[in-house]
Amino acid sequence: MTIQTRRERERAERERLIVTAARELAEAEGWDAVTTRRLAAEIEYSQPVLYSHFKGKNAIMAAVAVQGCADLAAELRQARTAAPGTREALMTVAQTYTSFARRRPALYDAMFTHLVDLPFATEDAPAPLKEAFGELLAVVAPITAEGEDPGLLTETFWAALHGLATLMRSGRLPQSAHEERLALLIGHFTGG
Repeated sequence: MTIQTRRERERAERERLIVTAARELAEAEGWDAVTTRRLAAEIEYSQPVLYSHFKGKNAIMAAVAVQGCADLAAELRQARTAAPGTREALMTVAQTYTSFARRRPALYDAMFTHLVDLPFATEDAPAPLKEAFGELLAVVAPITAEGEDPGLLTETFWAALHGLATLMRSGRLPQSAHEERLALLIGHFTGG
């Protein structure tokens, strides 16, 4: 192994360590607790080392968001491919999406609530963002009517799921009616 290869591997490992520490700290104490000083102490590196990898907290949060989108895409793919039919796939993906948001609130916030420097809905978007959206598109495309834009319908489905997840988490919608709301949403999307 060359010195260059070893250094690149060590650099990538430090970046993973920083992102993992930020994610864990945010889940435990919220994003306000995630500071470069606190992260440096957590991973036992100096702040200049953190800044050699990331410009600041927002860049770290963006890296966490990309990682979160990869995790979400994997969960949605598993749910979608395990479902026996179109309606079941929509319901399972909807349940998986809202469950992800509930189980990982700080990660979800980094992905979809906090402002992060990531291009969404463009060719420049990182692959995990496209993959997560692609999983939603894969369950919505089969129910798209002739003449409808499957991308816009998918965005509408995603917005509905995001709204439900956000409103339940904030206590504005009771959790007790969640499954009924999802059934109504899926029923209207599938026309039945």
